[in-house]
Order: sequence, then C-alpha cells, then structure tokens
Amino acid sequence: MNMLVDGEWRTDADEYADDDGSFQRQETTFRERVRDDPGAEFQPEAGRYHLYVSFACPWAHRTLLTRSLKGLEDAIGVSVVDPYRDEDGWQFTPEKDGCTRDRVHGVDYLRELYVRADPAVTGRVTVPVLWDTREDTIVNNESREIMRMLDTGFEEVAGRDVDLYPEGYREEVDRILDEIYEPINNGVYRAGFATEQAPYDEAVDDLFSALERWNDVLADRRYLAGDRLTEADLAMFTTLVRFDSVYHTHFMCNRKLIREYDNLWPHLRDLYQTPGVARTVNMDHIKEHYYTTHPSVNPHRIVARGPDLDFEAPHGRDELPGDRPAALAAANDD
Repeated sequence: MNMLVDGEWRTDADEYADDDGSFQRQETTFRERVRDDPGAEFQPEAGRYHLYVSFACPWAHRTLLTRSLKGLEDAIGVSVVDPYRDEDGWQFTPEKDGCTRDRVHGVDYLRELYVRADPAVTGRVTVPVLWDTREDTIVNNESREIMRMLDTGFEEVAGRDVDLYPEGYREEVDRILDEIYEPINNGVYRAGFATEQAPYDEAVDDLFSALERWNDVLADRRYLAGDRLTEADLAMFTTLVRFDSVYHTHFMCNRKLIREYDNLWPHLRDLYQTPGVARTVNMDHIKEHYYTTHPSVNPHRIVARGPDLDFEAPHGRDELPGDRPAALAAANDD
C-alpha cells in the first residue's frame, strides 16, 4: 500500500483488497472540527483555512461543491493535485492544465504536508485535506466531515445564503448520506477493486439495487431529501457524474448506464446546471486519474474516449415541488 508508516513513505502492501478479495477502505487520520465556538481550537475565519483537493476524486469533489455553492471561494483557498497518482502519491504539478502548486508551503507531494502536521503519522495520504494556516496543521481529511464544516461552520464568511443542512431536514439528510454511502458511493469501488467474483457480484447487486431504489424516489421529488437541495444530493452527484464515463467501464459497473434511468439522469443534469456546480467538474482529470492510476485494473493505462454526455440538456425537474435556493437561482455560473 502507498501510505505513510510512522512518517515514512511505504509502497510494499496490497492497497485495495482483503484476504477474501473484497475492497476495504481505510479510516481517515485527522478528525478535528472547525467550530463557531469561542472555546474551539479551530474557529471559522476567512483566509485561515486551505483546501487540498483533486478534481478527479469524488470525495474531494463534494467539498469543492460545498465551497462553491456556499460562496466560500474568497474565504478558503484551494490547491489542486495532479490527477495522475503514481507510487509517490498525490503530486503538485502546476505546469499541468487544471493543477496548481501547493499554495501554502510549496511542497511537491501531499504526503509532505501530512508529515508536517504529524511527523509520526501512519495512514494513507488522501484528499480532501482541510489545512489550518495559522496552526500549520491538518484539521481534517474526512470528506463528509469537511463538507459539513464548510456547510454549517462558516456562515459568517460565506458569500451566499445557502443552507445544505437545513433545520427540519437534518435527520433525513444524515439517513440518506448513510444509506447511499456503502452501496453507491463506495459500492463502485467495491466492484472495481474486488479481486474475487463473489465480492464483485455482491457489490454490483447492491449498487444497482440502490440505484433503482433512488431512481424511484426521485420520480416525485426534485431532490433526495424532498424539496430542498442538501448535502445528500452533493454526495450522490459526485458518484453519478463519474458513472457513465468511468465506473461503468473501468470498474465493470456495466449493468446499466445512468443516462438510461428515467429520474437519476435528469436529476444529475439538474444538479449540474445549478450555478456553481459545473465549474467543479473536470472530466479530463476524472478520466485521466481512473484510467491511468489503477494498473491492477487497467495495466496499459489506456483512457477510454467516450461517452459524449450532454449535461446541459433540458431536465424538466423544475416541474417538481421544490426550487433551488434563492441565492443560487439568482447567481451566474461564471
């Protein structure tokens, strides 16, 4: 596994599969919180925090979406790693289109920041990372927790009045986030990185059963939790937007395409056309990462040419109950 062990970079273990051939995702390492509390170690302030992401990664993508929809671009800076990840891990290659340098410390590899935060750290080096420039450390590298912090912890510095975890919907949002994680968000990985037939079959069955279920749910509601755009939609979006281009082919999730679903496909287009969303989608980075970074799945690193998807096509979802947040309805996606 390409990971840090006691602060040293190691590449000598199986990265993906357990002994029975099933994919096992490791726990993230840093789990502190930004809190709007006078006694909190990490308090929300404009300019204090920095987000490290990959456009290719669905987990990092959900934090980019939250930052964009909340209007936090001026308050929280971003550095973007190279979509190609070799045995040295995530790298900064500013000369490459869509990538940046490390805008905080100027390091070459993301792992250097992990060691800077904790010289004895053990664990995978993943994105997203929320960095505190004042304390010079990692606050958190768990995507769901960072998404929640950006959504609820930075209201005073947010540029838009958008609430993705609204009162009255919170229990439902948390339930949906839990219910879509294993079969859908992680399910595509369970299928793609399985090394035995049985766990692959189980993952694919779980995945498409869940997709059918949520396709039915969306028949009479605009968003997953009802009439409000929430964090649950963002978490679903980052899997759906990658599905036909990557997961269907590369991860052998080929029972059905998202564009063949009566409700999931229009829902995906509805979200894509929400101001602030399209600019967070970089399909070139997505395809380069998946098709070139997993040699056990695609040893020749050939990038699939298709498909040609029209995310801007009319979706008709605005006929259902529920509207975009007013701050987004009036926004320009510049």
